[in-house]
Formats: sequence, structure tokens, C-alpha cells
Amino acid sequence: MADMAVSRIKREFKEVMRSDEIVQCSIKIELIHDDWTQLKGEIAGPPDTPYEGGKFILEIKVPETYPFNPPKVRFITKIWHPNISSVTGAICLDILKDNWAAAMTLRTVLLSLQALLAAAEPDDPQDAVVASQYKENHPLFEITARHWTNAYAGGPHKFTDIDAKIQRLKDMGIDEHDARAVLSKENWDLEKATEYLFR
Repeated sequence: MADMAVSRIKREFKEVMRSDEIVQCSIKIELIHDDWTQLKGEIAGPPDTPYEGGKFILEIKVPETYPFNPPKVRFITKIWHPNISSVTGAICLDILKDNWAAAMTLRTVLLSLQALLAAAEPDDPQDAVVASQYKENHPLFEITARHWTNAYAGGPHKFTDIDAKIQRLKDMGIDEHDARAVLSKENWDLEKATEYLFR
């Protein structure tokens, strides 16, 4: 990797480590296998959002052309959000594409992703199913997003009725994540989810 990119990443790494956000445990970054191109990020779900209480892990791949090109970032932790794929973790955020500027840093990226969790853009979705639920049945979207935060990001919530529906599908031989994903897409309607799975 180009020396310039490595020295820049090292400097940014220190910036994150010294930031107020790391003290408050709201963002974190670490190296994978001592490789400055492979990083692991972590952001805390922002307060007063369905993601509150969750810790979300990110894969960050830094290109050799950094900082002139943005890092490639995706969510490893599964999440229910209009701008993040519930399947692949791909993110729709302008600064990770056309609106990247060389002055931006890894800290900027982590804080921008945290801000995205607090302010979704359903009219520019990465996941059309989630965006549709967000716009058409927002209370149900909130419940679903909270449930996914609980299931995948260590969130504090309990959903007995939802867990019971997932268990019903698991009893029919369906994988837990597949059961959760289909129920989420079918607005937690067990009958519709079962029809979808066994059609």
C-alpha cells in the first residue's frame, strides 16, 4: 500500500483513539491482522432511536488511493434500516460515493454512519422493503428495527410475541435469521410469512 495512505490512516487511527466519542464508547476502530487496509469499526446505536443500546460492527476496507477515494464500508452486524441492506450490509451514503472529499477522515465516516442511524433517508433507499415499511407503517418499522437491534447488536429490548412467531417458524425447520427476515418483510404476519416460505 502507498506510504502516504498508510501514514494518513495511522494519523486518523490516533485521531479516533483520542476522540471524545471513544471515551463515551460511541465509536471504535481497530486493525485486523496488523493490516492498515483492513479495519473493523464499531458504532453505538444513537439515543432515542430504535438502534439505542446496540453495538454495530463495520467492515472498513481502505483503498491504496486513500484519501482521494473513500473507504469501502459495510455493516457486518445485521440491521433493519432503509439505507442499509438487510441482506449484505451495503450502505447508501453519499460521502462513501460521489460526495467523498480527501479532507474527510475515518472518524467522519463513523460519525456520519451514526448520524444516518438517527436520520434515515427513505426516499434514497438501499433496501426498498425496509424503506417501504418505514414510510407506510412507521410504528411497525420501529418495532422491527428494535427487534433486529436486540437480536443482532445486543440491544436491551425483549419481544415475547415476535420471538414466539420466530420460534414457530424455527419449529417448522426454518433457520432463525431466515424466519426473522421473512417475518420482518411480511410485517410480522405469521400466516403470510409461512405462505411465502412454503409456497
